[in-house]
Amino acid sequence: MAAPIRADREFHFSSRDFEEVRKLIYDHAGIALTEAKEDMVYSRLARRLRATGLKTFHDYLGYLKEGHEDEWEAFVNSLTTNLTDFFRENHHFIILKDFLKNRHDRPITLWSSASSTGEEPYSMAMTAVEAFGGFNAPVRIIASDLDTNVLKKCQEGVYPIERLGKLSAEQQRRFFLKGTGDRAGYARVKPELRAMVEFFQLNLLAPTWPIKADLDAIFCRNVMIYFDKPTQHKILSKMKPLLKPDGLLFMGHSEALYHAADLFKLRGQTIYEHVGAAGKGKPA
Repeated sequence: MAAPIRADREFHFSSRDFEEVRKLIYDHAGIALTEAKEDMVYSRLARRLRATGLKTFHDYLGYLKEGHEDEWEAFVNSLTTNLTDFFRENHHFIILKDFLKNRHDRPITLWSSASSTGEEPYSMAMTAVEAFGGFNAPVRIIASDLDTNVLKKCQEGVYPIERLGKLSAEQQRRFFLKGTGDRAGYARVKPELRAMVEFFQLNLLAPTWPIKADLDAIFCRNVMIYFDKPTQHKILSKMKPLLKPDGLLFMGHSEALYHAADLFKLRGQTIYEHVGAAGKGKPA
């Protein structure tokens, strides 16, 4: 039965339209949208109908299926959520700092697998600078995201001053340049910090990733919540061989890897290591 037309919606959005959106984003990006996301999907994609001049979701979805790459990019960008902050889940960065200080294999490579607008990888870079006492730290950070819009923000490295609230006054001075004039109220990442991070677009469902093995740590925080369990296992299976045997996998506070116990084991505080790794106990 067709869904009733809602008077508060500009465009008719049927249950069939919603199911088709769910299938398209799952097939393309592995994102599993629940039924509770219907209003969110409508709100975000209604903007794409207005932008393209199309009058119905049926026409819009048909337009996507014709293979318009620019609109596919806009479609995916519309349905990805980018909630982040500097030093989010701060205990991870305390542990990362100690981990970096004790690394004997150098140079060190870290991967932020869902960089969003850049706060996570820049927090990783700041941690590396503090661990080694300068911007010449032997640390390279690669940072990827599916959403091309947020990657542009990463590259720019410009944030409202209020986004720096978790940083100390010393960290703000050391790592950011505060804007003046028409840029007042904003801060830009210093070039020395920016140079430590390489940003690139990546779909975690892609058959191959342009990433070399021997990563020292992977941050994959608050990513798996968007995938179903089989997709999570598939992604984690590809991450495992990229990580050094004594490397660390950082996950989000709401993510547990019980279904991937054949790949990773909990080391402590939502941090994982290879199954079979010589355990060192919980990180300090």
